[in-house]
Amino acid sequence: MTALGSQLTAIALPLLVLRETGSAVQAGAVGSVAVAALLVSMLPAGALADAVERRRLMLWCDVGSAAVVGSLAVAVLLGHSPLALVMLVAVANAAISSLVGPAALGLLRAVVPADRLAAASARLQARSSAARLIGPLVGGALFAVHPALPFAAEAAGLLLCVACLAGVRTRSAPGPSAGSPFSRREFTAGIAFLWGRPFLRTVLLVFGLGMNAAFSALMFVSLAAASDGGRSGVGGGTVVSLTSAGALAGALLAPRVPARLRPGLLIAGTCWACAAAAGLMTLSQGVWYLGLLSGLSLALATVAGIGFNSSLLLASPEHMVGRVQSAAGLLSSLVQPLGPLAGGALFAAWGPAPAYGVLGAVFLVCAVLVSAARSEPRGAPAAARPEEPEARDAAPWSAAREQPLA
Repeated sequence: MTALGSQLTAIALPLLVLRETGSAVQAGAVGSVAVAALLVSMLPAGALADAVERRRLMLWCDVGSAAVVGSLAVAVLLGHSPLALVMLVAVANAAISSLVGPAALGLLRAVVPADRLAAASARLQARSSAARLIGPLVGGALFAVHPALPFAAEAAGLLLCVACLAGVRTRSAPGPSAGSPFSRREFTAGIAFLWGRPFLRTVLLVFGLGMNAAFSALMFVSLAAASDGGRSGVGGGTVVSLTSAGALAGALLAPRVPARLRPGLLIAGTCWACAAAAGLMTLSQGVWYLGLLSGLSLALATVAGIGFNSSLLLASPEHMVGRVQSAAGLLSSLVQPLGPLAGGALFAAWGPAPAYGVLGAVFLVCAVLVSAARSEPRGAPAAARPEEPEARDAAPWSAAREQPLA
């Protein structure tokens, strides 16, 4: 319900600004402000999720989000929706979602047995993919009936989430912390944990950071090519739909992947497959051809990502789940918003085929780096070593990078 509601407002917020102001720049600024708020709040949100009881935090987040979105629905219904209120809703939703994410993963780990965690993660990913597939369509349809309806629908869904969470009996309360959750040490503890493990560091920087940005650039080039430079909305929409279907297929397939295929092997295979797909895209610009290759690539990436995220969740000490997950999300999201810009620049400078060639080379470099990375050693998970993260010095990371990971 939360994922579907966020998709309803993701399409409705810019449409509302465009309807009220007629300015595409102001409408686009809504998304930029939301992304900025999400990135800025990630590390503090992870620290807070590790300092309080996570189910209670999720309850309050859903109540607060419902109140914010509901106030906008009332304002739109009354015919008065100033840009400042819209921006406030965008920022509040982004900040609240950065809190809910790590808290939900901590609660998930408390609810689900370790041997079923990968399957549970895949189910959640499948539901999120389905919400991304149908949410914009439903949100657009509701907005066409009345601009207040998407916001009212999200508020109602969030209240239903509150009722569901109230019925969850499991509690996920981290152990007492030695200091304030809002100290610099606590903010950077998740990054220090990841940075101290070579395999996790390599995968997050190469697969999370590099592949995310390159794939978003690839998607923009495919969208531009399939839409004939913006003249065909049907072609571009077909590519986006096929890619979203690929993400859903990958999430449904992930629980059926044999356990002997370790995340490192899946990630390396995905990098090589994306490099091959980019190379094949240079041969034809057919809409279905591009869409199917993009969908297949994202399906493989989803399978690999679910496997890696499940391993990361199990490897994280229980008292650090929120900070590790937030740090991982921050690292992989850092340059992803620049991907479409890079893809647009390549497309404008050389056209689609050379752009695919350049991005294929980036995928190839990522594939080589991940394949050469030393695998995470087998043995006791990191959760069995709770003292290790505190013993590590966070200084090399705290001054150099405070960036996101998806």
